[in-house]
Amino acid sequence: MNLLLRGSVIGALLAALSLPTRAVTITYSDFSDLTGLQLNGSAATIGNPVTTGDGEVLRLTNALWQSGSAFSQTPITLQSNNSFSTAFSFRITNPGGIYDVDGQGADGIVFVVQTVANNVGGAGVGIGYQGIPRSVGIEFDTWNNGAHDDYSGNHVGINLNGNINSVVQTSITPRMNNGARWYSWIDYDGGTDLLEVRLAEVDLRPITATLSYTVDLMNVLQSPDAYVGFTSGTGAASGYHDIIDWEFRDTYNPINVPDGGSTLGLLLLGTGGTLIAARRRRQTHG
Repeated sequence: MNLLLRGSVIGALLAALSLPTRAVTITYSDFSDLTGLQLNGSAATIGNPVTTGDGEVLRLTNALWQSGSAFSQTPITLQSNNSFSTAFSFRITNPGGIYDVDGQGADGIVFVVQTVANNVGGAGVGIGYQGIPRSVGIEFDTWNNGAHDDYSGNHVGINLNGNINSVVQTSITPRMNNGARWYSWIDYDGGTDLLEVRLAEVDLRPITATLSYTVDLMNVLQSPDAYVGFTSGTGAASGYHDIIDWEFRDTYNPINVPDGGSTLGLLLLGTGGTLIAARRRRQTHG
């Protein structure tokens, strides 16, 4: 084999190895180091990170009439038709202001994937998410805003393109601003277009999804290069909205699968670690 041909073959083999392994993982075991995050609105003025009983947390709001958000400073290139998996925990405390039927405090937290910019967000009833185009938002909503909330003051919903009228939602018991630590897992499989949300008060991923919806996120986001993060907003009712920890993967690779083995994990074991060696990069913070 001549040198030119040999070089072409080696280049092709290296390209073949690298293409399916361009994995990026964002991990904040806490928020003592905010490197990699763009903080906006109240999240930028509070003085993050904030020290609580949970350690160093990311606080999005802490008073009435606020809007706060935090997004990756640079876009993440989502793989396999905009697939992703993420897991995080949050705590909402100090409910204040006016009351709805299930008590005081508002408005909640939204996990957002969007392709607009790293400094977007709104206030109050929109939970910081309203008006963000080319986006999907998973809202953990703690205020009853009437018909577009199905008259529920405590629910999880899936929102598209900055519209706070959820395409699908479900009520949650007990109320999420009860001061407890809540855990969520969100997965989107671009191969099946299935978006699943899980929520629990214990750090044990439920087998059954709390909420699911079929959607073509490539069509919604219009680009694989997305900013990922959180928004929150308050109005005449408020709360301390804290993100405690967060992991994000740029492909469908569910986190903390109950049986201890995801498809990717089994694949890695079966290849003797070859794909691990070819992994492009890992972003770890905290």
